[in-house]
Amino acid sequence: MEKGAVVFVLSVWLLAEGSAAVTFSSKLIHRFSDEAKALWTARNGNAGDGVVSWPKRNSLEYLELLIGNDVKRQKMKLGSQHPLLFPSQGSQTLFFGNEFDWLHYTWIDIGTPNVSFLVALDAGSDLLWVPCDCIQCAPLSASYYSSLDKDLSEYTPSLSSSSKNLSCSHQLCEASAYCKGPNDPCPYIIEYDSDNTSTSGYLVEDKLHLKSFSGHAAESSVQASVVVGCGRKQTGGYLDGAAPDGLMGLGPGNISVPSLLAKAGLIKNSFSICLDENGSGRIYFGDKGLASQQSTPFLPIEGKYETYVVRVEHVCVGSSCPERSGFLALVDSGTSFTYLPPEIYDKIVLEFDKQVHARRISNDDLWKYCYNVSSQDTFKIPNMRLKFAMNQSFEIHNHIYSYTETEGHTVFCLTVLRGQEDFGVIGQNFMTGHRIVFDRENLKLGWSHTSCSDVSDKSSVPLKPPSSGESPVPLPTNEQQSANSTQAVAPAVAGRASTKPSAASLPQIPTLFLNSDGDGDSDGMFCLITQERHQGLPGIHQNPMDGIGMFYGGHYPV
Repeated sequence: MEKGAVVFVLSVWLLAEGSAAVTFSSKLIHRFSDEAKALWTARNGNAGDGVVSWPKRNSLEYLELLIGNDVKRQKMKLGSQHPLLFPSQGSQTLFFGNEFDWLHYTWIDIGTPNVSFLVALDAGSDLLWVPCDCIQCAPLSASYYSSLDKDLSEYTPSLSSSSKNLSCSHQLCEASAYCKGPNDPCPYIIEYDSDNTSTSGYLVEDKLHLKSFSGHAAESSVQASVVVGCGRKQTGGYLDGAAPDGLMGLGPGNISVPSLLAKAGLIKNSFSICLDENGSGRIYFGDKGLASQQSTPFLPIEGKYETYVVRVEHVCVGSSCPERSGFLALVDSGTSFTYLPPEIYDKIVLEFDKQVHARRISNDDLWKYCYNVSSQDTFKIPNMRLKFAMNQSFEIHNHIYSYTETEGHTVFCLTVLRGQEDFGVIGQNFMTGHRIVFDRENLKLGWSHTSCSDVSDKSSVPLKPPSSGESPVPLPTNEQQSANSTQAVAPAVAGRASTKPSAASLPQIPTLFLNSDGDGDSDGMFCLITQERHQGLPGIHQNPMDGIGMFYGGHYPV
């Protein structure tokens, strides 16, 4: 089945703020864009139905697929996070169409000697896990998948000289209550409330192979210590096409790869996304945004910053800002459209309808508020904006979809949808035309208006296989002093910790990307999606993690 809306194709370039800050930039390409189709054709020729089955942009089929993807995301009980946040480059762009249950994957290399894994990339979770010492795993033979030309890998920690168990006494292990002793391997389990899907095993520390690059220095290799879930047993969707070779979580938790790299001083603990009208654009790693940008704080859910949640004070239509139109919203670039809580939706669409002065039609199945106008009609489309605390205003530039129905007649629709719960979702269409900054260090969402046109690809970087002279970057959090003093650290603590790197260390690693050649070469790009999950939209007083059993360096709701 078709899934997802945004593909993140990475080609490295460098932005620097003096000597004390580094920003990594990556290009975003929409899943169904002409550019994505060209990449598919260049890699696969005309083989298969990958391109043929892709819908024409802005056709009803295209929009139905996007909304269908949103609905699937909302059928999973796991809070939605934003995609997409990973300072790495060089992996291949891989589209697998209907065969895999995830839209895009990338090859990464783990261990010594390095072993390649084809992992799904997920901004909505934290843990990097791969099939490992399998009790029950998905098939790994290429013969099982028509899209693959080589077997997938199984991780064996004992065969990696750089691997070691993450013990129950380690600061990143919060599952010590499930351990028999402080030296036992830290267990993990992630259970989804959909399709009986889960992964479980234990945590290890090993090396993730990366590259550093400077325009004035030779390319060099880096091995960064990361936490890897040794996934011994998978169930449900993980046995049926979803992430057969593992998953890399890019969320805000301490245990995620981006958080560990930020704590190591390789990047600032912040990133930004810029989407143009085609859904393509850029993602910037380490970007804190402009001094002139507007912002609003992220809000904790049950005391924890495990997802990107903000408080909208008002939704305004034209000059009118209806009373009691405030709500909590997930900021989710993996959702194509924007969803309002039912009560708020009803107020806003009625206000919009009142101001349009056009003939409403009811024959559109995608949106409920559509209008048929001719070139002779006099009508206006009111502007929309979100108002936040401290009089911060978020102008919306892409809340209308229009198409020609017959000669001289045009249909336009309000692309805001009615949610199911008290939470809203700010999706891609509202983000278009903005540089959206996820400042995890200062726990705030920032934004500024932009066309995304100032981005170039001049410093894309080719990859080389890892060399034997790679320098290690240790895990920033080591063993605690004693098992008796173990204190769990909430996954979002990384978002509050200071990550200011030293001026001396940064020039040595100005640009960082995954060294994951897979077959020994690289196209200098990879694709990224967000995982589809949350069942319904979590209510204001409901933990978005309800229905998910998760514990590792984190949380285990009961």
